Amino acid sequence: MAEAVQSAHQGSGEPSLTDLIERGAELKENLVAFAQGARFERWLTPLLLEAAGSTRQLDEGEAIRITDHFILRYRLPDGSTVVDRFVAGRKDLPPSDREMLLGWRDPVEGIFEIQRKDGDAVVLLNLVDDLEYRAYSNVGRAAFRGVSKGGFLHTCLVPVHPADGAWLVSGAMTSYPRSSATDIAQAALRLATHHPELVFRNAEKIEQGWQRMREDRAAFIEFCGGDELVLPPAEAEDLLNAYYRHRQQAAVAAPPGRARRRRLPGPGLPSFELPAELAGSDTVGVIYDQIDGLNFYADYGMLRDLFADPALAGRRQHQDLLRTYLREESITPLPIRRLAAAHPETADGVFRKLLRKPGFTWSEHGDALLRRRKPWYYESDPRPGVSVIGDRLCELLGAGRR
Repeated sequence: MAEAVQSAHQGSGEPSLTDLIERGAELKENLVAFAQGARFERWLTPLLLEAAGSTRQLDEGEAIRITDHFILRYRLPDGSTVVDRFVAGRKDLPPSDREMLLGWRDPVEGIFEIQRKDGDAVVLLNLVDDLEYRAYSNVGRAAFRGVSKGGFLHTCLVPVHPADGAWLVSGAMTSYPRSSATDIAQAALRLATHHPELVFRNAEKIEQGWQRMREDRAAFIEFCGGDELVLPPAEAEDLLNAYYRHRQQAAVAAPPGRARRRRLPGPGLPSFELPAELAGSDTVGVIYDQIDGLNFYADYGMLRDLFADPALAGRRQHQDLLRTYLREESITPLPIRRLAAAHPETADGVFRKLLRKPGFTWSEHGDALLRRRKPWYYESDPRPGVSVIGDRLCELLGAGRR
């Protein structure tokens, strides 16, 4: 392999795009073989078995998609990816190869509308992030022989370093005809809703998302009377459903142009239901924060009582609940920060009892505690809790509902 690496970079001048694509194909082939080795079997095999379900049947395209996701984005126990380990173990790789490989850790997953063919490339509009991509395949234009303008592709793209604006199809590529537009639009909407980080590759959508969230939060506060509520689960569901109906009615009553921008046309929203782990709680905390967005917290009333009454700090039930809030990755620092800020006179005593540290003060040690317990929260910039879809996806969704 070392000889292949050397030969790929011999000669003078910068490599052509064709050379880079060919080199990317070689690297990907070796990367896949590395990932399918015995050292990663204990992580990859369960993912494939889970996707196969009880029938233990998995089509080739889905298996390729899962393997590709595992290679590029799956976090191993130490936080690294398969790509990280491959690069770390290959000291013979030149800097250009290392940079290309490490750039693949941030792939673009999406559902793309085919804008046009251009030589060996296809120009794609990602319906999820509303950005255009010029994509190539490591097998050349033959890979796109069966697709045409107006059709759709579901695939993943990785950058071709250092070629600016060039992307390479990675993993499985599934094509759909123009007649599938309605189903494709719904699939793109689900992807954008469940994985908003895919939308926010587009910087414009980030700012739009913050603006929409500010507007929605203001409407929530006006309708509900505040940005923090503690209610029994059934009442929380009823209130949220009433709020969403109110927002939908307001959108329908808005001027036509504005209504289209704010909300998709169509039938009423589905009923809001709390997840089972929240529905079984005595109380649910509903907090619409200006940064963290709208979140729900189990037994938040009990936790609030703990901070309001220092005598409860000695009770095991209350201490266990606070430990859960500190430990669980599904819970951001928000509720603890809020309660500590609302009860500055008791917060120190609560944490001293829990941590068994008589010198603990929230003002001095609180931020460090949260960063130590929830490092994942501080590793990236905050993103709005509202996804903003692009005009083309809106058009496709609207056409499907007419």
